Amino acid sequence: MTRPYPDIVAGPYEPPPHPFEDKEGRALTVRQYGAPDAPVDDEHEALVEMYVAFDPEDRAQGIPPVGETGVRRWLDEILTDDCFNVVAWHGDRAVGHATLVPDLGDAPDPAYELAIFVLADYQAAGIGTRLMKTLLGLGREQGVEHVWLTVERWNRPAVALYENVGFEPSETGSFELEMSATLR
Repeated sequence: MTRPYPDIVAGPYEPPPHPFEDKEGRALTVRQYGAPDAPVDDEHEALVEMYVAFDPEDRAQGIPPVGETGVRRWLDEILTDDCFNVVAWHGDRAVGHATLVPDLGDAPDPAYELAIFVLADYQAAGIGTRLMKTLLGLGREQGVEHVWLTVERWNRPAVALYENVGFEPSETGSFELEMSATLR
């Protein structure tokens, strides 16, 4: 299947690192996963800890998985060289994560599927927007042209976030809304 992508390029976006203050006055930084300036020695363990603490009510479409074993398996699949990942840090605590995973169904120029997660205590503070913009900046810098995602239709805050950063509805379904963006 070839999905439609907008003709208008979304952005502009800046790649990481991206320090900022959220709406609650907390100092955060969005960094690329695996970058040498990580605030902890083991980013993987910090993300495992974040996802194990993730509120089950905030899970969508089966991700993140429930339980430490499932979280570790899932992270092993998306923290690879062919994926792009950014993490929002509040001091040495991972509080948000966004990833671009290649969709080989769109080969030879794969599009990337986007997923984003923010801990409940950090939601509605502008962190999701910063994660998205920084991830899209990284993707653009790395040559990504097309990005898509699916969102539960009833999740108006998420739909508004995606529209705010340049995603447009590209396919409608009964339960999920597919959205896409063009980065270059």
